[in-house]
Amino acid sequence: MRVSIVGFGLIGGSIARALRSRGGAGEWHVTAWSRTPGPVHQAVGDGILDAAAATLEAAVRDSDLVVLAAPPLTCLDLIDEIGGTLRGLLPEDATVTDAASSKARIVARADAARLPFIGGHPMAGREVSGYAAALPDLFVGRPWVTVPGAFARLLDAERVGALIEACGAVQIPMLAAAHDDAVAAISHMPLVVSAALVEAIAGGLGAPERVDWLATEALAATGWAGMTRLARGEPAMGAGIVATNSAAIAARLRDVRAAIDQWLVELERKGGPDAEALRLRFVSAKNRLEDPE
Repeated sequence: MRVSIVGFGLIGGSIARALRSRGGAGEWHVTAWSRTPGPVHQAVGDGILDAAAATLEAAVRDSDLVVLAAPPLTCLDLIDEIGGTLRGLLPEDATVTDAASSKARIVARADAARLPFIGGHPMAGREVSGYAAALPDLFVGRPWVTVPGAFARLLDAERVGALIEACGAVQIPMLAAAHDDAVAAISHMPLVVSAALVEAIAGGLGAPERVDWLATEALAATGWAGMTRLARGEPAMGAGIVATNSAAIAARLRDVRAAIDQWLVELERKGGPDAEALRLRFVSAKNRLEDPE
């Protein structure tokens, strides 16, 4: 199968590495294009890619499967281009998919362009980004959500399914709204909370650094590192994720705000908090996360 990966960072690079190391010999011919061409040419030199496309036009021409492995907002722009001015270059039976972490807006944009599209979201990642961080086993055993567009055909589902299988992932078909609500809860809202925690403790946008931050930072250990890990990610990627799933994230943030308000009631109880009530809240949270014995 002729695959063109558009965008070549951690996800695009890991897909290419997976196809090279896990795919059958000669089964995949992989081309890539990126607005930053250096990593693509490096991957050709590494033997990971069969070819580097000089332009987006060259990337989509003669491809069986076009994989948009770019941030969400960039995927929207790419869909406009591929479904618009570049539509004539796309083979009639070609399939388009993506790997962005929000789905409703992206699938709707592909439907508006009448593209044979299957939205995808491999549920895997790392704190580091770029092709240099790509791993051939990044997706092994991980969920890979698929959301067929209105103009998707059986052929498109088979191609995307073959890609997922070659990457070692587990395909999970979902509706776009259900996917976006779920990832808002477990990924996107925590990203915002992680950034908000940094703003609250170290200082927010346009505000001076808090006077106690240096002393506080000197004491920070694994708890702080874990809570702020998501805020250390690529800012443009974070902005694209939040911008394309804003309503679901806002709803989940309100749930968090309601829970924090309940904690404040207990913490500010007249005469001091009830230690047993606090313990029961921690027990409840712990039990939600642990499998029953």
